[in-house]
Amino acid sequence: MNTLSYVTVDVFTSTRFEGNPLAVISDARGLSDAAMQKIATEFNYSEVTFVLPPEDAQNSARVRIFTPTMEIPFAGHPNVGTAYVLGQQAEIFGKPVGDTLRFEERAGIVEVSLKRNGGKVAAAAIRAPQPLTIGDAVAVEAIAGCVSLDPGIIVSTTHAPAFASVGLNFAVAELNGLEALAAARPNLAGFQAAASRQTTSGHDFSLFLYVRTVENPWNIRARMFAPLDNVPEDPATGSASAALGAYLVSLAPEADMNARITIEQGVEMGRRSVITLDVVKSNGIVTDVVISGSCVSVMRGEISLQD
Repeated sequence: MNTLSYVTVDVFTSTRFEGNPLAVISDARGLSDAAMQKIATEFNYSEVTFVLPPEDAQNSARVRIFTPTMEIPFAGHPNVGTAYVLGQQAEIFGKPVGDTLRFEERAGIVEVSLKRNGGKVAAAAIRAPQPLTIGDAVAVEAIAGCVSLDPGIIVSTTHAPAFASVGLNFAVAELNGLEALAAARPNLAGFQAAASRQTTSGHDFSLFLYVRTVENPWNIRARMFAPLDNVPEDPATGSASAALGAYLVSLAPEADMNARITIEQGVEMGRRSVITLDVVKSNGIVTDVVISGSCVSVMRGEISLQD
């Protein structure tokens, strides 16, 4: 019987069974697109990654990312987790593993730095593959309808709800407190209505809600919902965090700044995650977004490949 090895890790946490689970197929050679999608659907995690030899020998690997329903061009926790897994190997497709990896992805090249503790990989930091882009505004009523909340709890002081991306598109909206954030419940009909009115670059309507703490506006608590993509709620979303962080820094009055942002996510699910962002702004333009987080190994096993 042919088998395919996999490992799972929890990402954006150092506590097993918290953070965001990820399955990594570290050698996906020979798998068809359809087989990758079926495996991702079977795991039913928010994402599964499939690692292939790079097309350009200067890079470390080609990484394909699948949700339960589709392939996506970029995501945060799959990159951090995949780098953590590959960083524990002696080599990747015959090349020694250093402290820096370069992944070929549909969104572009993703650069990864491995963080070691006592010689072992403990965390990884990735650089967002695309510049910040801000899309259409989203009606407050549409956001409220997605999560069964009153429109009055949505804050538009800093920005109106809008789409933001550094490689993957999300609707981002600020709420007026942790009580409102905790009360959010995804409403499938609301998401379907919102998606029908928006163009979201080929990705189903995904909503990132957040609250900024009074003591430090760069400490943020967030939740992410994507029920149209079979992800009712995601415990840690690096790509959404990076888009939000870049957007907020772009709106700050300073023309030049280096912001360290901490985003806590997954608390309401019992899977607390901590995502760290370092955002650089120069002459009024966000020039760099780095997403970092810890990981912990959870499972390893084999998938049967029977016809």
